Order: sequence, then structure tokens, then C-alpha cells
Amino acid sequence: MAELPVDTAMARETAEIPTKSEHLLSRGETFADIARRIEKAKPRIVVLCGRGSSGHVGVYLRYLFETRLGWLSSAAAPSVMTAYQRPPDFRDALFIVISQSGRSPDLVAPTEIARKAGALTLAIVNDESSPAARAAELVLPIRAGAERSVAATKTVVLSMVAGAKLVTALAGDSALNDGLDELPPRFLSALSCDWLIWAEKAANAPAAFIVGRGYSLGCAREIALKITEILRVPALGYSAAELRHGPRAAVSSSTPVLVLRQNDEAAQSVDDLARELGEAGEELFSAGGPYGTLPWVGDRHPACDPIVMLVPAYRAIERIARQRGFDPDNPLHLKKVTRTL
Repeated sequence: MAELPVDTAMARETAEIPTKSEHLLSRGETFADIARRIEKAKPRIVVLCGRGSSGHVGVYLRYLFETRLGWLSSAAAPSVMTAYQRPPDFRDALFIVISQSGRSPDLVAPTEIARKAGALTLAIVNDESSPAARAAELVLPIRAGAERSVAATKTVVLSMVAGAKLVTALAGDSALNDGLDELPPRFLSALSCDWLIWAEKAANAPAAFIVGRGYSLGCAREIALKITEILRVPALGYSAAELRHGPRAAVSSSTPVLVLRQNDEAAQSVDDLARELGEAGEELFSAGGPYGTLPWVGDRHPACDPIVMLVPAYRAIERIARQRGFDPDNPLHLKKVTRTL
């Protein structure tokens, strides 16, 4: 089957990440203003609300809020508020809704409910005039520009960058701030990292696994989603620790494993798993660390490295999709605005 045209929206939008992230990071006063509003509210907990890729952004931000600020964080369960109509007590909570379109009813309604129930609400959105943005008290627009591909790429990366920059403003974390400022040129370099060999194996496998831990867990789950929705292969994103609690039994030489490894306190357990998988003869691909097998731009700040790893993963998935005759811009049964409640 012939490849689809190279100039897909997914390819173009992935290539925009370096420039769009530079513009986002330059808006320092926006982050400072929102940080001041949050500090004034003195939240005790953070509730992160998102579906699909936006939910993976929430997983990433949970680790940042808890490790950098010590703020207890949790994922929202929208159906508690919508289907069951049992809103929790949101007093002293910071409720963050993350949405590319800002139009999914099961994200807009919980934001409205959380605000009425006492939360300080913040929307991290691409469209600052969207219903989710209007529902929230505070809005952090990522301004990624129009995203034509149904499978989100640049808005996912920019939402992670925006959340990390906000945590930096709240924590006064100069090291993380420096790591974020380095991202635009690192994203540009990552566009040249060829992970095609991994994506090819995943596309031809009965199932695939993506593994991270800590800051990389949200990115592992995001890559798994893209494999599933674009290449139509069941893929699962696991913590390196979770994989040992049962799912390791499903890993074999026919189910490739992609390991995302950042150089921090979680690295040793990830390295141990990579070594174990390699010794067992499993199909292992790894970015970063002593067991790295894929091209990589080099380790910098551990909270930033996993975001950079999304770029070569997106590029490889897009290319393999075209080779297989799939349209990466329009995955089956997926719409830009998913209307669930």
C-alpha cells in the first residue's frame, strides 16, 4: 500500500513545537499573575481534570505539584459530578481542567461544578474563548495555534510546558526554570532523532508496552495512546514499578517495550527493569540511560526530558502510519471534540 502524502497535519504540527514552546515560555508575566492568584487562595490540594491526552498532561503535572510543591494532587473523576451527580467538597482545592478544544461536556461541566463547590478553577486550554475557559476563574492559554490533526501533538506538549512553568513560578524553582528555557532548541534537535525502528516493531506487534516512572509516566501513557489510536495496535503505558506487579507476565519477545528514562531518583528502578527485559530476550527500546538504544538529545533536567521524548515518538508514529496507509490526522472513531458526559 502506498504511503499517504508526507505533508500531514500531524507532521507539520509536531514540527511547530520548538517555535510555539519558545513563544509560550516568553510570557513570564502571565505565569506570575496566575501564580499570585493561586498563592492568595492557599489551596491544600490540586485536582487535575482531563481526558485522553489531556489526562496524560494531568499525570505529568501531578508529579510536579507533589515533588516541587508538596501539594497533594489527584485526578478528577468527571462521572462523579456528571453521571452520579455527587460533587465532592472542593473548598481549598485548586481545580485544573486541561483541554485542547475546551469543548468536551465532561470537562466543562465538572469545572462549573467545582467552581460552585468552592474550588479555585484554572483552565489550561488552547482556545481561550472556549466553554472550559469561560467556566474557569483563571485561564492559562497555551496559544499553540490551530491544530488540524485530530490526534493532538503540539497542544499536549505545550500544555505540559505551561503546567511546568506555572509550577516553577509557584515554587521559585530556578533549576526547573532553566530546564524549561532550554526546551525550544532541544525540541528542535529531537525532531532529528529517528525512532522509526521502534515504531515499526510496535506497528507489527500484537501489543506494545511503553514504560516510564515519575515524570515520564504521563508521557509513557500518551505514547501508548498514540500507538493505539493511530497505528491501531493495543498499547499500554505503565510505571516501571507497576509492570512488576503482574503485567510483566504479558511481555514477550513479540511485544516490544519502549522505556523512557530520565536521570533522577527513579532512574535506578527503570535501569533495573531495562536490564531484566534485555537479559530475558525481550524486544527492548530505550531512550536515555545506560541501556539506551534509540537516538537521544542527551539528558538535562529530569522533569523536562520526558516531554522532549514525545517529539521523536510522534514523528515515528506518523511516518509508520503513512507507510501502512493509515491517515494519522484522522484516526478511526475519533473526533477533535469528544462529547461524553
